[in-house]
Amino acid sequence: MSTLTTAKPEGPIEKIIRTRITQQYSPTELLVENESYKHRHHAPMQGVSSTETHFRVKIISDKFAGMPLIKRQRDVYALFKHEMQMDGGIHALALVTKTPEELKKK
Repeated sequence: MSTLTTAKPEGPIEKIIRTRITQQYSPTELLVENESYKHRHHAPMQGVSSTETHFRVKIISDKFAGMPLIKRQRDVYALFKHEMQMDGGIHALALVTKTPEELKKK
């Protein structure tokens, strides 16, 4: 599996994201980018001390074969239901979910 990470150290929520996605989807490629710093100035983020609220995640996995896009995204969101409901948890996940074949067509 190919994994890419940002230059910053991996935080606990980012680690949870990587672990659960790897366990659930056995991806051939996984990219997890913590983009929280881009949203610190937004009104809803004022007073939030967490530095792990917004992520861009790219998952390439054969397990998405035959699965509609909306189902793929709902499945991934379900993995993080708890983290998305807790204070200071995940506020946003921007997802790219493809099969290796779909990636080749690009």
